[in-house]
Amino acid sequence: MFAINHATAALAIKRKYPTVSLIWLLVSVQFMEFIWVAFNYLGIERTTTDDAVAFVGDIHLTHMPWSHSVATMLGVAVLAWLVLGKGFGKAKLGAAVGIGIASHLVLDLLTHQPDLQLVPFVSVPKLGLGLYGTAPLAAFAFELGFGVWCWWYYGGGKALLAAIVIFNLANISMFAAAIPGPETWLAHRPTLITTLIFAQIVATLALVGYLARTKGFSADPERVNVPTPLDAR
Repeated sequence: MFAINHATAALAIKRKYPTVSLIWLLVSVQFMEFIWVAFNYLGIERTTTDDAVAFVGDIHLTHMPWSHSVATMLGVAVLAWLVLGKGFGKAKLGAAVGIGIASHLVLDLLTHQPDLQLVPFVSVPKLGLGLYGTAPLAAFAFELGFGVWCWWYYGGGKALLAAIVIFNLANISMFAAAIPGPETWLAHRPTLITTLIFAQIVATLALVGYLARTKGFSADPERVNVPTPLDAR
């Protein structure tokens, strides 16, 4: 899933755990992606492309057994829950952060090509519904719909909705090979791909975090003006 919609997952978790700081949640939903960025820069994990890149299906997350294996991501989620929830006695914080980390795995399984290993040292089978390669426009519709749903569930304002929609539309050429876009420059440039993804992660987390401070109209009054202390038990 693209960065903007991973970021919106934090909004849904915030609705469920209103006393947990949104900063914790925003970091948690992209925590494993930060590791992926670092490991790609270090050469521990690897991204490749076809000779020409016309859409997201031409980019291949060839080797990412540490940042995106099922066992690793679930293990980090459980570890976060144990350390924060049990070790520091912050039960709600631990649960919310653990869910945030695990959400990244679930959303990637629903969209990625089969490129997620079960465990780091076993290369097969690889998991992923494969929407990016076989039905990219369906993947786009799913991602946009998920982002808007998270906004609605959270009860966000109009500016936040606009940002979610605009960021999704900015990626449309990645889902439609017939629409030319900057992805044509990405062929055989894995470092550039990693850098662009990192930039999107940082930008979308910052924007969602900033705009989520203002709540909009909601039919459920409990969704409006929820307090956001920095910590929670």
